[in-house]
Amino acid sequence: MRTHTPWGPWEPAPLAEVAAWCGQLRVPWWIAGGYAVELAVGHAFREHADIDVSLLRRDQLAVQEVLPSWEWWAADPPGTLRRWLPGEVLASGVHDIWCRPGEGEPWRVQFMLEESEGPVWVSCRDRRVRRPVEEIGLAGQDGIPRLAPEIQLFYKAKSPRPKDELDFDALLPVLSVAQRAWLIRAVETAHGPHPWLARLRD
Repeated sequence: MRTHTPWGPWEPAPLAEVAAWCGQLRVPWWIAGGYAVELAVGHAFREHADIDVSLLRRDQLAVQEVLPSWEWWAADPPGTLRRWLPGEVLASGVHDIWCRPGEGEPWRVQFMLEESEGPVWVSCRDRRVRRPVEEIGLAGQDGIPRLAPEIQLFYKAKSPRPKDELDFDALLPVLSVAQRAWLIRAVETAHGPHPWLARLRD
């Protein structure tokens, strides 16, 4: 699926290719976003405008080893892109990195930086929402690491778009009791009353 942005077109690389690229990393990483939802559900149910990979901010320089000949751009808030230079440590406010084969080519993959304190993952949305790093990801039978579905839904809960509502509907039946309980606590902590809470409690 090709989409267009003010910074050029997006044409997400196939999941298998991204997993192969990231398999070269010697640090933890997880497929995130809509593809993480799809992996948790077990089948495709909507198109994807991009493909996201999460890794810890402290490991950010390791990702430059993947596709070294490609262009790397940091998404500086609010709403600008700039070259991410080799060896440059991105500031704490920069969470997204776009990557493409070269100038004029479509963007193919986005890397997202997760915060942590030692062995604990800390949500960039609300620092009160925490979890051991070893628990934020899962690996399915395909061996592809993916962000835990309840954490992915927590990110989507801030301002749900139509595609986020679709993801919630698809994931709700596959969430365990423990996953629902964690998501309820996290959403209540960060957002207070939320339309998803009643359905999570059913």
